[in-house]
Amino acid sequence: MATGALASTANVRRSTFRVTSVEVPATLDIMRDTFVYMLASKPHGTIYIGVTGDLIRRGAEHRDGTIAGFTQRYGVKRLVWFETTPNIAAAIQREKTLKHWPRAWKISLIERQNPNWDDLFNMIAR
Repeated sequence: MATGALASTANVRRSTFRVTSVEVPATLDIMRDTFVYMLASKPHGTIYIGVTGDLIRRGAEHRDGTIAGFTQRYGVKRLVWFETTPNIAAAIQREKTLKHWPRAWKISLIERQNPNWDDLFNMIAR
């Protein structure tokens, strides 16, 4: 069962805080969680979908441009959406599903949790 940026995971107590209109977990269980995430170049800009076991590290790599590829080429650095999955297989399946969605569906998914397209990286990297 996947949980979004606005929800807590069962059996893991997490406090949350609200910044602007987006609520994210104050702590992430980096050793346990697997993440599916979307980055954007700007609101309604270029969107990238990825999977990671360490959202903070991977987010920093995208932001710093340390790994050559799509996100570096198109300046896609803003973490606008993520969800946790129970394991890597579920994360990869969810990533593949999202990549096949029409762009409008992806935008709708982002805007349900993050209507202002705020960069969530600074909120989770504390």
